[in-house]
Amino acid sequence: QVQLVESGGGEVQAGGSLRLSCAASERTLRRYAMGWFRQTPGKEREFVAAISGIGVNTYYSDSVKGRFTISRGSANNSVYLEMTSLMPDDTAVYYCAARRMATAATAQDEFDYWGQGTQVTVSA
Repeated sequence: QVQLVESGGGEVQAGGSLRLSCAASERTLRRYAMGWFRQTPGKEREFVAAISGIGVNTYYSDSVKGRFTISRGSANNSVYLEMTSLMPDDTAVYYCAARRMATAATAQDEFDYWGQGTQVTVSA
């Protein structure tokens, strides 16, 4: 069973930055597309960013484009989300996800493995 573990969440003031990390239990995930989603209470989980298996292609939601950057680690079994210019609306639990295909996706039902989530709180 593939395990994903997120870290790096916390509380930051508006305008600040955070870097989320997601470590996978298997190196074979270097071939898989990975993504970040987020969820706030009472709302559906929403897509944030995704990266293809080789790391060539990246995708972002309109709400984070230009502020967030998704990347893969050198060993390729890790993925990161660099978040800058954070706003209170970015407050959510952030989830890492992996897809058993190299092609990136933006819908949560296209991902096969999920982490437990890490809380990000942005204060005004």
